[in-house]
Amino acid sequence: MSLSEELSRLAGLHERGMLSGEEFVRAKARVLGGAPELSAPALVAINALRRSRDDRWLGGVCGGIARITGVESWVWRLLFALLALCAGTGVLVYLLMWILIPADPPRPGHAPGHPQAG
Repeated sequence: MSLSEELSRLAGLHERGMLSGEEFVRAKARVLGGAPELSAPALVAINALRRSRDDRWLGGVCGGIARITGVESWVWRLLFALLALCAGTGVLVYLLMWILIPADPPRPGHAPGHPQAG
């Protein structure tokens, strides 16, 4: 069956109500050879990525990545330092992540201007 015939068949099923809108989109992407969807754990991990407020030297990027991946933050710092030797790639990636990744929300009692408990 050709690509156009397959898409026509899917559209017909969708029009008759045999496929929901979401099922139609997934089937169409599968027929067109679209990229596989990210699994739920991968999406949760990406959305949970935050710059660390506790484990930071500069922007907290390495501390945040370490928390998500389970790899020590010094390994990430070393990796970024080695990438910085490769035409500044590590510096560029670190700066972009510093700008694009949100910081951890402040913990109660640890907000700027408040004395630290402990």
